[in-house]
Amino acid sequence: MSRSGADLALLLLGGFRDLADRATAELAARGYRDVRPVHDFALRAILSGADSASELGRRMSVAKQSAAKTIAGLEEREFVRREPDPADRRRNRLTVTEHGLAMLREGEAIFDELREQWERQVGADSVKVLEETLGRLLAGNTVRLDTPGWLMRDLSGES
Repeated sequence: MSRSGADLALLLLGGFRDLADRATAELAARGYRDVRPVHDFALRAILSGADSASELGRRMSVAKQSAAKTIAGLEEREFVRREPDPADRRRNRLTVTEHGLAMLREGEAIFDELREQWERQVGADSVKVLEETLGRLLAGNTVRLDTPGWLMRDLSGES
């Protein structure tokens, strides 16, 4: 069966969506309710140095207001906290809490379990070849923290 390039893109997106949805459902079953993929992207951006709404917005390619809303949700869930910046007392900086780190670790374990399910379905060698092939095609550019902004920009018609 011949597939188009668009079919390939949709299969890749479908694979991401399936894994993300299943991981989200499993996180909820394990007590991390109302967690969304954007929370993972935001926490990883904060861990990599995005310690303010402005910087988080830049890293995720979303408006500062969207980043602030995401931060408020992360604070509600006790995944992040604001702390005074030792270099500038007028400024607060974001840090990921132990609870946030625990959720990320749990999510990583769930993704490992989902990978193992795929291996049982199609074989470990097939999954390994898929990963290696995607790695070569993407030339190491696999983690994109700006994905939420990229998706929203396209949905809202922004450039």
